[in-house]
Amino acid sequence: MKEYKLLVILFAFILVSSCKQHQEARRPISQTSGTFMKKSIARNKKLVAGEEKQIDSVIKSNPNIKYTASKKGYWYTYISKNQTDTINPKKGDVVFFDYEIKDLKGTIIYSELELGPQTYAVDKQNIMTGLREGIKLMHKNEKINFLFPSHIAYGYHGDDKKIGSNQPLSCTVTLHNFIDEKAFQKEIQLKNETLKNKQIITANKFKDSLTTKK
Repeated sequence: MKEYKLLVILFAFILVSSCKQHQEARRPISQTSGTFMKKSIARNKKLVAGEEKQIDSVIKSNPNIKYTASKKGYWYTYISKNQTDTINPKKGDVVFFDYEIKDLKGTIIYSELELGPQTYAVDKQNIMTGLREGIKLMHKNEKINFLFPSHIAYGYHGDDKKIGSNQPLSCTVTLHNFIDEKAFQKEIQLKNETLKNKQIITANKFKDSLTTKK
């Protein structure tokens, strides 16, 4: 009986020792993960600093153009400014605008013609972060040039077409108008009804012409 108890105690000791060793063996994994995160953060900081240096060079190379630094992490300058309106687009509005995208050297990546007129529901559609934030500071009939670091543009992946990985961008935006989303939906409904009525009238005229021929 005593031998049985000794065996049980010995087995329990071995089990506890094994658990401790197993737990201690996991520590390097979390330490490695922490090191990876630190390196990743340092790398991102270096990347952002490098892009901001590029943007600073662009700004300094054009001393006659005044750029303003935004708290959202981009820079902008007015090409055409609306001095009378005070209302900005907000969530619940639909915005109508045109824009073009260049690299920091001024080479056009996407022209206004290529991109076409834009209709955007503020904060309800997925667009470039910098563009989403920049539009909200604009007024009707304004034209602004924005300088966006890659982390608020197309980031690490680019757009899988013309915009490369970690590429800062220059975007010129012309904001034509914005209206309440409900008013926009009513306009669409009215246009659809008008089109439908025109189609009915056209169809009736065609039927009448066939009847006349008979």
